[in-house]
Amino acid sequence: MNEETTNNPVSEVPQEKTGPQWGRLAVWGGLLLLMGMLAVGLKRTQEGPVQPGQMAPEFIVTSFDGQNYNSAELRGKVIVLNFWASWCKPCEQEAADLEAAWQYYADRGDVVFLGVDYVDTEPEALGYLTKFNISYPNGPDLGTRISQAFRIRGVPETYIINQEGMLTHTQIGPFTSLAQIKAVIDPLLDQ
Repeated sequence: MNEETTNNPVSEVPQEKTGPQWGRLAVWGGLLLLMGMLAVGLKRTQEGPVQPGQMAPEFIVTSFDGQNYNSAELRGKVIVLNFWASWCKPCEQEAADLEAAWQYYADRGDVVFLGVDYVDTEPEALGYLTKFNISYPNGPDLGTRISQAFRIRGVPETYIINQEGMLTHTQIGPFTSLAQIKAVIDPLLDQ
């Protein structure tokens, strides 16, 4: 046997470093942060959409033609906020009724219709708006910020917001007629 090996067995075993382990702390901190974000997301999902009687989340819709529509600046008007997508067949069922409702209220100036295009491409969305002759402002939900604020579960969904910013009606699924839309908006205008 080699005398060097038998006399110095400790030199073959690497020594573990002592002191702060910043890499491990960073990994654990990142993991805790990720778990916290997931918990908040799950809680919001379980809450479901924003409910009538609650203040509507504030939002800004930037239309396809570059105009900004800020909910805070629209206070004093009834807001009809419709989430839709070009790939959504039920959205097509209500498109004509929403446009007819917009045409009915447009001259009054106290009702604003805003369309929010959800998870779509701009060419497809613009094609949809042309196909259904939609003339009220519409814009993409970039980063799904607006849909997340309202906690939508799908499209179409429409939120009616009164003059004070309170959510007064949530329509999950398509409106079925112009009369149904007017029945939701007209009582807000009589107040």
